[in-house]
Amino acid sequence: MPQEKLSERQKLILALIIREHIKTAQPVGSKRLIKQYGLEMSSATVRNEMAFLSTQGYLRQPHTSAGRVPTEEGYRYFVGQLMGHTELPGEIRRTITHQFYQARRDTDEWMRLAASVLATQSRAASLVTAPKPLQARFKHLELIDIRGRQVLMVLVLVGGEVRQQMLTLAEPVSQEQLSITANRITQLCHGLDYEAIASLPTPPDTLDQDVLHIVHAALREERLISGEVYRDGLINVLAEPEFAETESARKALRVLEERPFLEDLLSQTVLNSEVGVVQVLIGGDGHWEELSECSMVLARYGVSNLATGMLGVLGPIRMRYTRTISTVRFVAGLLSELVAESHIH
Repeated sequence: MPQEKLSERQKLILALIIREHIKTAQPVGSKRLIKQYGLEMSSATVRNEMAFLSTQGYLRQPHTSAGRVPTEEGYRYFVGQLMGHTELPGEIRRTITHQFYQARRDTDEWMRLAASVLATQSRAASLVTAPKPLQARFKHLELIDIRGRQVLMVLVLVGGEVRQQMLTLAEPVSQEQLSITANRITQLCHGLDYEAIASLPTPPDTLDQDVLHIVHAALREERLISGEVYRDGLINVLAEPEFAETESARKALRVLEERPFLEDLLSQTVLNSEVGVVQVLIGGDGHWEELSECSMVLARYGVSNLATGMLGVLGPIRMRYTRTISTVRFVAGLLSELVAESHIH
């Protein structure tokens, strides 16, 4: 692990090597670094500093005669210490804002546009989830007699999502009685999440008890990600040299396509963060083997007590962090404004 504090010259050389490697995907040598950036120092001096940065774990040498490439720790130091706070150029911010406000009343169009903007600006793959309450909340219930003891339960959540489930009752119940029960539970549970419903006193009616138990279970099991996950730019990732091997490409695909993995990833990262805070995962940060050759830039957007969603970018560890982080931050802010303006109504 890195131990010693870096000098300003060492920080400069590390930052330039990372920027050059991001552009070329090639090891960076001292002579190229001096020529490319006009450094007023000798090759020997640059090589000595590169050797020191290697001993500290920030750089490595793929081959004896090759230049250096950044390690995961080098990228982490770059993102955390050297990059600083960056913003997208004003013209690009205005263009993106105009696109979103043209589509402001169509959530599906927002999500597709957000995924497209993230992929285009980062030249990587993007994913966006639709805004939803952090905890599912009850809005309305209908019970519909199907046949005999078979009943269709239609559960409507705050935000408009609908869940349907077939129930088998102990004995047949008339549609009139089902409607009375549904109305009673709707009045009792309106606006509540599963924790609040669990704390309600037990109703005297047996049918009410049974239905309430099923409603509580349905809300408790409501998933972090519901509906469509919007993706774009996968071709950008697969075109990178790091993903030329089939196995590497398969891992990248799994991250974007497999919902259980995505739920686990998001629940352990951005779900616990404040809205708008950008998180950077480099090489899976030791937790996710599937991300060992990837970096992800993630953020939560929306309004904390109303509805939130997640957005992010996935690419090689050799990612354009400056542009990607500023894009994720800006799009998360735009979507938060749109949720605040429209989701309340």
